[in-house]
Amino acid sequence: MAGKIRWGVISTAKIGVEKVIPGIQRSTRGSVEAIASRDAARGKQAAARLGIAKAYDSYEALLADPDIDAIYNPLPNNLHIDWTIAALKAGKHVLCEKPLGMDAADAERLRAVAGDRQVMEAFMVRFAPQWLKARELVRSGRIGELKAVQIFFSYMNRDPKNIRNIMETGGGALLDIGCYGIVAGRFTFEAEPKRVVALIDRDPDFKTDRLSSVIADFGEGRQLSFVVSTQLGAHQRVTLGGTRGRIEILIPFNPEAMQPTTILLDDGSRLGGASSVQEVLPPSDHYAEQADAFARALSGETPLPYGVEDGVRNMQILDAIFRSQTSGKWEPTGL
Repeated sequence: MAGKIRWGVISTAKIGVEKVIPGIQRSTRGSVEAIASRDAARGKQAAARLGIAKAYDSYEALLADPDIDAIYNPLPNNLHIDWTIAALKAGKHVLCEKPLGMDAADAERLRAVAGDRQVMEAFMVRFAPQWLKARELVRSGRIGELKAVQIFFSYMNRDPKNIRNIMETGGGALLDIGCYGIVAGRFTFEAEPKRVVALIDRDPDFKTDRLSSVIADFGEGRQLSFVVSTQLGAHQRVTLGGTRGRIEILIPFNPEAMQPTTILLDDGSRLGGASSVQEVLPPSDHYAEQADAFARALSGETPLPYGVEDGVRNMQILDAIFRSQTSGKWEPTGL
């Protein structure tokens, strides 16, 4: 596929209009040519504000546009798979927001239809310079053997109308942000967890998981632990603990676009972070980096970094976490 990738976006979801579309527009390999909304006025407003040439009043009309190469799908979680399948059948490649589906069985439906069209789950952190640098340092042995990955990610949202608080649309902390914890462990250990155990507290009204703590066993003494919440003060941090030191990613998930990012390296010689050293990385937009990585794969320059099978594995791990809530025991991931 020569030239820039021509993107279409289905829905005016906040993550799309505020983060991903500006990221694609900053990318070197893509342009956003169309957006669709079932609210025609909202779609036209978003198109005008973002400088997008076409605004459609239905998702079907956008998928039928022959001038669109790839679709970005930021719909609610329960609509990810159906509209990704529709886009694939229309001949489009798809970047689908996380999580790929509602569960592994849902995500597995993509196996039958992907064919020669590419699907990638939109975990932008995998392309972020601070994450890539952290993994490079782990690979080089800078902190010795990586044995522990710890993550805390929280925000406050008690709006009953917000999709994150609606069970039917795939709400809850684990599907919204717990999936980042899973990806962080898989990305930095470069391995799959064998079993998981979870403690989950649910909102009495919404029934969604509002505070979840998870431990994942990656074997060989390697442990991932994370806490995620939709009803705690906003905070996020990633710590990679090795036998000779640690790495911290200070704003791992939502750094401000086109601003420097910082990681800390600490050999532990003094407590309280007194021996930590900052490494500041140049300004970037990890959504732009994600779009360019996808574009390179579509043009055949590089393999697709993460496809359907990777997304299914993420969902298998999430399924095991939810099973652990019911069983109260360690649950195998099957990976």
